[in-house]
Amino acid sequence: MPNRNYWLSLLVMIGGWGVSLPANGQALIPYNVQLNSAELEKQGLSLAQEAAQLAQFQQYELALPRARLATQLAPKSYQSWLLLGGLYLQTNKFTEAVAPLQQAKSLDPKNPAILFALGSANFGQEQYQAAVDNILAGLTLKPNDPEALFDLGNSYYKLNRLAEAISQYDKAVAGNKKFWPAINNIGLIKYEQGDTPGAIASWQNALKIDKQAAEPQLAIAVALYAQGDLQRGLAAGVAALKIDSRYGDLEFLKQNLWGTRLLDDTKKLLAAPRIRSTLQELPASPPAVNPAPTP
Repeated sequence: MPNRNYWLSLLVMIGGWGVSLPANGQALIPYNVQLNSAELEKQGLSLAQEAAQLAQFQQYELALPRARLATQLAPKSYQSWLLLGGLYLQTNKFTEAVAPLQQAKSLDPKNPAILFALGSANFGQEQYQAAVDNILAGLTLKPNDPEALFDLGNSYYKLNRLAEAISQYDKAVAGNKKFWPAINNIGLIKYEQGDTPGAIASWQNALKIDKQAAEPQLAIAVALYAQGDLQRGLAAGVAALKIDSRYGDLEFLKQNLWGTRLLDDTKKLLAAPRIRSTLQELPASPPAVNPAPTP
């Protein structure tokens, strides 16, 4: 299930500020040179641009100090604060993300990207009702945003408001037919509700969109194995883990909203000798950020 990256749209905006980076790429303020506020702000925006470029290549630890300095040099720029908050989100520092995102909101209270990012931070803090409130506020400004609707569905799911969760997932798919994670999560809910055929159908539909999606493939494997179709379940499980071995980690699955029933059945599949040997042979997958579905 991909991470939500609403703030990444800022990369395009930053690129359009017309701020030229220094030739050495470091954007350092010259020693002992007196700069006025306009020049300081220009330096800050230049640093923000450099941080954004680093973020595009997932160089978050290099981007963070530049983004922090950018907020000091250009404190009235909501973009700098949003970028800093977004970088914290990307590194799973959800508590640290809130303050810069709140500052961005104070500077631009009607920006839906900021509200959506705040919702992501709330979700990461397990403050699911706050996530719902911020995402709904953003949707009043930018209705029918598929990624926001997906996040809203996830928040409702964590609040056990399952019918509302499915409704938001359906809306997300209506806005983006290729948004397989929403279809996948409908399957997660159906499985917890005891509707195994319906869950499998959802996961198969997700795989029709992305044949290399490990999550729905492993979920199908678990369901087949639990039903007694051992060979097909094992084959599908091996194929899924070869795509992404992180799905052999129950904690990772829990983070991806797998419910109690599905996790219990997953334990049985992962305990099979063929699956254990497969995981031992596979290198650990890097903690890469999954791309968002293609619009």
